[in-house]
Amino acid sequence: MCHVQRLFKLLAVLVSVVMAGCASTVARVDTWEGQQPAATEPAVLQAPGAIQVVSVNGRSMTNFLIDDLALDYGLLPGENEVVFNYKTIWAKAGVVRNGESKVHVIESGPQVARFEASPDAVYRFEFDKPGSRQEAEAMMESFSAKIVAGNGTVVAVSEEWDGQSRLTANRTPVPVSDAESVGRTQDGTALEQLKAIWADASDEEKKAFLRWAFE
Repeated sequence: MCHVQRLFKLLAVLVSVVMAGCASTVARVDTWEGQQPAATEPAVLQAPGAIQVVSVNGRSMTNFLIDDLALDYGLLPGENEVVFNYKTIWAKAGVVRNGESKVHVIESGPQVARFEASPDAVYRFEFDKPGSRQEAEAMMESFSAKIVAGNGTVVAVSEEWDGQSRLTANRTPVPVSDAESVGRTQDGTALEQLKAIWADASDEEKKAFLRWAFE
């Protein structure tokens, strides 16, 4: 049973990476279309499990199979638009009836943060952490999160999203050959997609991923 659970965990994460758009590594989800532009050092946005990134620059990031998964998102330098939700889960007290959920799910509406990303910089989300379900529910009325640079500078404060994206993920030209290759991978079966991701990973990436998956 333990081996089956580990295999499922490995399969779920690999499928998640494929569906997110064939990220260049298993440790970072790249948010742009096509290959990484030459001589460009992407920025990284670190998102904890409570933050669910919905889209980046208009490109959907909602195809992951695992909730509450902390992820790093690769961002191209320049202006970026990140749409996200905040979600927290609280266990129910007392007896839970058959078929009834055992937890309370408290979730914000869509939030958007727009900021200028610098090459090779690391950013993170900061937000108030509730101490109880009641506090979490009260927070949702005026929830917002900060985007903070590595030096502690606040570069953006989120606001309620109006559903209109101002940016596009296709900010750099994609060669025809690369575009056709991406299309073929996305149109294939899940197994073919998994094989493609695994084939593109380096030996060190494969070892690191397997260590994480079976830890």
